[in-house]
Amino acid sequence: MFIRIKTTPNSPKKAVQIVESVRVGDKVSQRIVRHVGTALSEMELLKMKELAEYIKAELEQEASPMLFAPEDIARMVIEAQAKESTADMKVDLPNIRETARVVIGIHKAYSVVYKQLKLDFVLGTPSRNASDNKMLMDLVMARIAVPSSKRASVRMLSQDFGITLDLDRVYRMMDKLDDKVIQKIQSRALSAAQKLFGDKINVLFYDCTSLYFESFERDGLREYGYSKDGKFNQGQVILALMVTTSGIPLGYRLYPGNTFEGHTLRDALDDIKKDHNLEKVIFVADSAMVSKENQELLEKDKRPYIIAARLKNLGKEMKEKVLDMTNYKPFGKEEESGSVASFALENGKRLIVHFSPKRARKDAHDRQEAIDKLLKKVSKSSNPATLISNFGYQKFIKIAPGATYSIDQDKLDEAAKWDGLHGVVTHGTEMGDEDVLNHYKSLWQVEETFRIAKNDIKIRPIYHWNPDRIKAHIAICFMALCCIRWMEYQVAARYQKLIPQHIRNLLLHDQVSIVQDIKDNRKFAIPSSASIELKKIYQSLGLKYSDIPFPID
Repeated sequence: MFIRIKTTPNSPKKAVQIVESVRVGDKVSQRIVRHVGTALSEMELLKMKELAEYIKAELEQEASPMLFAPEDIARMVIEAQAKESTADMKVDLPNIRETARVVIGIHKAYSVVYKQLKLDFVLGTPSRNASDNKMLMDLVMARIAVPSSKRASVRMLSQDFGITLDLDRVYRMMDKLDDKVIQKIQSRALSAAQKLFGDKINVLFYDCTSLYFESFERDGLREYGYSKDGKFNQGQVILALMVTTSGIPLGYRLYPGNTFEGHTLRDALDDIKKDHNLEKVIFVADSAMVSKENQELLEKDKRPYIIAARLKNLGKEMKEKVLDMTNYKPFGKEEESGSVASFALENGKRLIVHFSPKRARKDAHDRQEAIDKLLKKVSKSSNPATLISNFGYQKFIKIAPGATYSIDQDKLDEAAKWDGLHGVVTHGTEMGDEDVLNHYKSLWQVEETFRIAKNDIKIRPIYHWNPDRIKAHIAICFMALCCIRWMEYQVAARYQKLIPQHIRNLLLHDQVSIVQDIKDNRKFAIPSSASIELKKIYQSLGLKYSDIPFPID
């Protein structure tokens, strides 16, 4: 394409046109692409030519978009910061046009973590699978940045990150994420954690959650079951996850949706012994996870454990001891820390009960609030008996003949005795009572990891139906989860605690504008300004930030 000035004989008029050469048979002719306008003077002609240059640049950009891989732009930014060169940066601003704007923060920061975990070549050697390995990393980056379906991720990568992916190729790449590759992903996540923490991985948290599908089909992996998301009429799978005390994921397993989560424990123990080679860890789990059968399994395996105790299910004699506050001693140094008691159980087990005044007030408040709501509902019903059953807070209300109702004060007083009490059962540990309780309190780390997986990564709903694609989807989400938790850990260790969502938002605001001089086609990159927090994130990863514009070769 070029600009042509066409004159008219015996007339001052000069037409400014954008034309291109086209071949018709053996002849080459010029086709008018755009008629810009007609000038009557030299001044008008100069302005018309400038306008034509702008229009020409826009048309060329539409015909051949200038796309840069974000990691390439990040590399350019780092190199430019090191050189701090402004050579050949003289430009005439009226000739400058923005041709692209891409987000580089996600790739620039998270690609460092991705490579720290050695996930960059999980699909095999670079020469044979380079494009698939790069595509996998782009999908993980997209999952971290703006979690959505694969189709939406492909579209978003193109629009905001300057990366063009073919959806069919994405699915073909996912098909390479077989069981062997998935095992490699988990092994590398574990190896990275062992390299960082070493023998400090002495406590392991374990929990399960359900993941539902945008589908009502069942196929052996997708099955109906107890749904923690309330999607009882939709197929689901069960995801079991193991994390460290810092919330770093170590591994996971996937089960059919109708699997009872307590039945996954045996596999977890096998993983710990075989795949994870963690022989000296204390197993921490919620009471729903560890039944009496599972406790026996842990004891037979000589695996130390800490689990929540169901205090109200204890025998009469033990319940009396738990409720006797003379058995308690002060816990912690603060006034609101409460008190703690320890009781010996059969087979060398120990019951540790903590009384918290703060929790006691909350238990009493929550119970009274629920009863007040229920009484209000009952008062508006012509047949209150239909609203009352013997579960939850409804058991505290009695219905008398004549549809009258009242509070069952005896049951209310009995429930109040347990306000503020929480217990754990431990076996095979030599830690003091406070250490045991503090380890159990850290179980929130696995719950937090699940929250990140569900809310920040949007691991569910799952739109795939093929079991292998489902496994591949979970694997991609697990890789993103590992990157997020590792990023959070490094930033907290070297700067301060920042939640994953805040880190992501800061990185999404790190962008580069690509501009072009329409006169000589030179291209430049102009980094966006950065906050102190963003610079600290980069420093935590050993990266430098520069806002100096630089030429693009």
